[in-house]
Amino acid sequence: MSEPVSISAGVAARYAAALFELSEGDRGLAALEADVTALQAALDASADLRAMIASPVLTRADQARAIAAVAAKMGLGTLTANTLALMAQKRRLHVLPQLLADLTARIAEAKGEVSAEVASAAPLSPAQAAALAETLSARVGKTVRLKTTVDETLIGGLVVKVGSRMIDTSVKAKLAALQNAMKEVR
Repeated sequence: MSEPVSISAGVAARYAAALFELSEGDRGLAALEADVTALQAALDASADLRAMIASPVLTRADQARAIAAVAAKMGLGTLTANTLALMAQKRRLHVLPQLLADLTARIAEAKGEVSAEVASAAPLSPAQAAALAETLSARVGKTVRLKTTVDETLIGGLVVKVGSRMIDTSVKAKLAALQNAMKEVR
């Protein structure tokens, strides 16, 4: 890991730990989860927001005003809005994506959930997603939340990542294994 990335991750982890600890409790955690989900959706949808939090050109005051307006428009909780204001004041808004990822992981752990990244060749139907989540939950022993993506290069099958485990049942992987086996025969 490069040094700047590890420093940013460390900064994000400290803010996430503080915000999570202050939000602990059923109502506070639910509100924090709603704020994190809303902020992540806003970051994913808005190139302007991503540019604003990463801009070294904007002053602290400009970033603080902008993030306060975003927080007010989104109806974020006071604790989350205050944390964002502090991050703007300290020129730390650039770590917001890492902060959200860290908070998502902490919230999931507190709720006894684990997330699984699933790549499939075609979009999964709701029934398929539910069946996969149920199967993974039985195997892992925790509630599994799926993050699905479509990767047409897989040709067919799935690639599932749960924690450090990866299950690759894709046609692409099977063809690659067959190709390697054919090379060994020669």
